[in-house]
Amino acid sequence: MAELWDVYDKDRNKTGRTHLRGTPLAAGEYHLVIHVWVRDKQGRLLLTRRAPDKYPFPNCWECTGGSALAGETSEMAALRETREETGIDHTASRRQCLISYTRGDWHGDIWLFDADFTAAEVRLQEGETTDLRLCTKDEVLSLCKSGEFCGYDYIEKLMQIL
Repeated sequence: MAELWDVYDKDRNKTGRTHLRGTPLAAGEYHLVIHVWVRDKQGRLLLTRRAPDKYPFPNCWECTGGSALAGETSEMAALRETREETGIDHTASRRQCLISYTRGDWHGDIWLFDADFTAAEVRLQEGETTDLRLCTKDEVLSLCKSGEFCGYDYIEKLMQIL
């Protein structure tokens, strides 16, 4: 099924246009990307392993994330992506957007969801994720240093906030 994204300008205003995923955005156009860090009651962060055929970062560990669909707010996209990729409905979870930034042709939001869940409740999304683990902040940083984690450039800043 084809995904449509809202098109934003450089100041993060919606332009009123939509864009078909997989086709290049025009110069000065952006879409919205979200990353969601889910923290359990013990303070551990939920990571999933990307499927071996997912580009970029095949087989790497990551937080939940993806692009907002047309009509979605950042928060709506964060809730949808976590439900799709982990099977957990976070509408009752405490959540906050910690960091907003722009890279290339996208605006990004980094969310933290504090949730009451166990690893046994997680349902991986076929074709997207192949494994899960709950990690401390130090374990996440270790995975980054070893090259086993997706190459997000905000990790150290985020771990300081958490």
